[in-house]
Amino acid sequence: MNSLNKIPVTVITGFLGAGKTTLIRHLMANPQGKRLAILVNEFGTLGVDGDILKSCADANCPVENIVELANGCICCTVAEDFIPTIEALMALPTRPDHIIIETSGLALPKPLLKAFDWPAIRSRITVDGVIALADAEAVAAGRFAPDVAAVDAQRAADPSIDHETPLSEVFEDQILCADLILLSKADLAGEAGLAAARVVISAELTRTVPMLAMTEGVIDPRVILGLNAAAEDDIAARPSHHDGEDDHEHDDFNTVVIDLPEVTDPEALTAAIIRLANEQKILRVKGHVAVADKPMRLLVQAVGARVRSQYDRPWGSSPRLSQLVVIAEHADIDEAAIRAVLGA
Repeated sequence: MNSLNKIPVTVITGFLGAGKTTLIRHLMANPQGKRLAILVNEFGTLGVDGDILKSCADANCPVENIVELANGCICCTVAEDFIPTIEALMALPTRPDHIIIETSGLALPKPLLKAFDWPAIRSRITVDGVIALADAEAVAAGRFAPDVAAVDAQRAADPSIDHETPLSEVFEDQILCADLILLSKADLAGEAGLAAARVVISAELTRTVPMLAMTEGVIDPRVILGLNAAAEDDIAARPSHHDGEDDHEHDDFNTVVIDLPEVTDPEALTAAIIRLANEQKILRVKGHVAVADKPMRLLVQAVGARVRSQYDRPWGSSPRLSQLVVIAEHADIDEAAIRAVLGA
């Protein structure tokens, strides 16, 4: 099989809550005549994003073409999970025209690119492009990028501080690996915020990478699909904080799954999640909640203190179970304290 027959793969990366799933939903609704397959990787044992995408399945991307790996980073479990999953997608009765991979918000994309060099799949797939999403509002506010002056001041005051925070390293590794950077939440950032985000990101880049603004995942799919980057052959041009390491770990982050009783006041739940962000430095909360007297389940997604919720579909015959995934840096996870705030 020559290179012209390779299935193109788009890797979509980005920090927690940057809008990866929203973008993929838009691509699914506007596939440009392509039959899609999707691989979703989440951090933690409870998958939410895969369930959201499966609810959008159609003829161009049927449910069987959407595969979720919700327990373990695919770039850490290449032989056990990633390679067999890719092979299964390529072996579907109707071969997909394009595969989209949504990495977890904590994933480092470069180790994943190296997996495409494995002999079992190298001749059959190619990385069409790496798309990095950056929350423009957050980046403009300096929440996921290093403040060089502040770090220098800390170094001067405390010689033991000699590295960047884990969050900044993850963010930088994602944008340094990208062929295209999408500045999400453009409506929240505004023109001034977008300009500030571009300045912050440009300062980290070692090569020219296009940056485009995006709101609610809406962007012309022709901009995303068909980049022909062959990124697996261009790894050396994508520097990383973890170059030279055989593997990487996610020990800086931890996740807990919280079971909740039926909620009577969704606004109180929102207030509790905001409190977790402000008082316990919780990075991300997502899951489904059963609300009393409501036949539809409530989808909850939070990035820091920014909480969004919507009724996404009826419970039907499914058990009315309320579960939230809570993610934070390892030192900030106190399960008992989280349960107390959420009333679990």
